[in-house]
Amino acid sequence: MELEHWRVSPGTFLAAWPDLEDPNFSRSVVVICQHGPRGALGFVINRPTGLTIDRLLPDHPVLSKLGTPIYLGGPVDHTRLQFLHRAPAAIPGGQEISEGLFLGGELDGLAEYLRAQRRARGADVDGLRLFLGYSGWGAGQLETELVHGSWVPAPLDAPLVFSAQGEDDWRRVVASTGAGDAWLGVAPGSGPN
Repeated sequence: MELEHWRVSPGTFLAAWPDLEDPNFSRSVVVICQHGPRGALGFVINRPTGLTIDRLLPDHPVLSKLGTPIYLGGPVDHTRLQFLHRAPAAIPGGQEISEGLFLGGELDGLAEYLRAQRRARGADVDGLRLFLGYSGWGAGQLETELVHGSWVPAPLDAPLVFSAQGEDDWRRVVASTGAGDAWLGVAPGSGPN
């Protein structure tokens, strides 16, 4: 089968196969943001870092006062803050990757959106996830990993993009593929919870 058949669309989840040994991706869920002939880009959504934006940007007039958590988007380039959101009117300049899901935008728009969210919701932030690092694949690399069974595509669950926290969310995405029992049965350490 041609590798082109294995292309996944932006907005698709990839669930790591249970025995994927790469520590960067073990039991991870990645949302794909770009995928084409030159490669793919996405973000691991279920890896909190313990870092908050005020510590990352202590000199920013607004963001330095907010404790919004940052997630580890993947093993590539931990020097740039990136984000996914559902607020294009409040955060202009983003790229729509799937219906209602946007990548990036203006930093000042992000700051004002987070400030407004904090006023309205306290510590909770709705519809936004911040990342350091991303998951990247060169031309044909992701297709090859899909052929070899390292990843299984799953339908996007937009609310989960903004709420995923760990292995339980990985299990939820695995279950959404319809092969959940078989998958989770082979997962190392996957006994009853």
